[in-house]
Amino acid sequence: MSTSKSGVAKKTAAKKASTSTASSKKQTSQKSGAAGSKGGAANSAFMKPVQPSEELSVIIGDEPLPRTEVTKRVWDYIKKNNLQDPKNKRMINGDEALQKVFGGKKQVSMFEMTKLVNQHLK
Repeated sequence: MSTSKSGVAKKTAAKKASTSTASSKKQTSQKSGAAGSKGGAANSAFMKPVQPSEELSVIIGDEPLPRTEVTKRVWDYIKKNNLQDPKNKRMINGDEALQKVFGGKKQVSMFEMTKLVNQHLK
């Protein structure tokens, strides 16, 4: 066999380059196809402004916000006040304001938190 080490390296590099280009094209087409297929109707419910309750407005403000922004602001509050359990990051420790939103619970999972926060939106 007359294939040298540099020839093998060139073939391997060429194969990696073509694979990464193909996968990036696939990802781009999947992203654009997902949004365009529904015509934007799927996101309209998430983007509709909702009014936070009095308890939740202490944390995120009292103006109507889309649900996506409500979630973002709750997480900003949690991170700012270091309320994520250091041992189990999926658990949120409630301070006085969050415990009112959590129905008096001192700690909830991040999944339960979403459900409890949604109960405070009109």
